[in-house]
Amino acid sequence: MIEKNLIINGREFNYKGIFRTDEIFSTINRALEEKDYQKREKKTEELVTESGRKVFVELRPFKEVSNYIHLMIKIKVYLENVTETTELIEEEKKHFQKGDVKIVFDSWILSDYENRWGMQPWTYFFKSFVNKFIYNLPTESGFKSELVQDTVFIYAKIKKLFHSYKGEVGKTISEDLIKKEVEAEINAEIEKSHKQKPEEIY
Repeated sequence: MIEKNLIINGREFNYKGIFRTDEIFSTINRALEEKDYQKREKKTEELVTESGRKVFVELRPFKEVSNYIHLMIKIKVYLENVTETTELIEEEKKHFQKGDVKIVFDSWILSDYENRWGMQPWTYFFKSFVNKFIYNLPTESGFKSELVQDTVFIYAKIKKLFHSYKGEVGKTISEDLIKKEVEAEINAEIEKSHKQKPEEIY
């Protein structure tokens, strides 16, 4: 029996403006590789509408951190009203896409204690209950921290990329500053949603 513990629920990044589609996914892939996640694509859809292309991609990269625990970050990328455009940047024409972007993160700890230790059902239930509501065991707490840090890292890389499109005309933003802001925001959201019932993973 796989226990599914949702740590980060529906963290969104929203953007409207110019971008390059290939850079979005290459940035995500590089960030995942840096954090040792195995890439896995769950779903891809594309639709052409009167207002532009509509693209949806769902990724479910995962990382094995022990024989019985995996970390998984579900990343859903929505691109809507996507059109092609050319911008004059520093007297040079550059090709971009333009539209609405939404990227949603759900970060999970998947554990299989029952098979790992051959637990009786009541023992498995008791350990899960204690770990979720009373006391975080040191190992589990460490995995939660790692998952949050990994999500912050990927989110910050994405946010920096989109800031760079604004920075094409001048101002850029420090990656360290982005990480600090994102980490503070995510930790606040985790605290706020701690008692809320998580959605199903599938």
